[in-house]
Amino acid sequence: MALRLFFGLIRMPIVSVSLLLLTSFLIQAEQPKTFIKPVSEIVRLDPGLDRLVSPDSVLEKIADGFQWVEGPLWNRRERYLLFSDIPQNSVYKWEQGKGVSLFLKPSGYTGSSPFWGKEPGSNGLTFDPAGRLVLAQHGDRRIARLEHGGGFTAMAERYRGKRINSPNDLVFKSNGDLYFTDPPFGLAKAFDDPEKELPFQGVYRLAKDGKLTLLINDIKAPNGIAFSPDEKKLYVSDVDYNRSAWLVYDLKEDGTVANGRVFADARK
Repeated sequence: MALRLFFGLIRMPIVSVSLLLLTSFLIQAEQPKTFIKPVSEIVRLDPGLDRLVSPDSVLEKIADGFQWVEGPLWNRRERYLLFSDIPQNSVYKWEQGKGVSLFLKPSGYTGSSPFWGKEPGSNGLTFDPAGRLVLAQHGDRRIARLEHGGGFTAMAERYRGKRINSPNDLVFKSNGDLYFTDPPFGLAKAFDDPEKELPFQGVYRLAKDGKLTLLINDIKAPNGIAFSPDEKKLYVSDVDYNRSAWLVYDLKEDGTVANGRVFADARK
């Protein structure tokens, strides 16, 4: 069983690595037992991983040549993979037997004036309950939905009248609420950018009715985000160079979080 996967991520956050590994599991296919030279190694720290990724799986590079890719997203119904190339302001599509093609450009910055930062494109990607692509757009500094007929609809751009920073990663809860992280990495000067309007980097919940709620404002650099399978816990990665950790929060009945703590220290 070959585990097909794409690489090219130098600055990829650790939570996204987990997502990529799980995404790659979804696109694996039975093949003849021929030797495939692995491009890397799967380090198994817990035998429970065997239930998700077969012990005889290997990593196989399926595409390369990108500048900096993020946000792997598997379409189960149509069986293709989407991912962002942030500097290229593009989303690419990979299909078995067809390879890679350009799916969407521009993906994160739709303005007409030059973009002076290094990260104009989309970062995290997900599908909403209706199957529409939802993007964390660095350049446009918003969460946006790609409509089935084309064109973007802004879902979250401001918090209490001020522009959010540059959304990074996002995940839907089963009830339709969207949770996302908002570090400043899409701004030209990041934390010190003069166009940064909020004094913090937040983690938010966008409810089905459109209400935006700030859940966490004390993480230096919130990045990847995911739920536990039972949706009782919310995981957020902090890529602050002085801490670099996975954090975990208890999810309350009203959709807010409590009891934040370090789940794992990435420096150890």
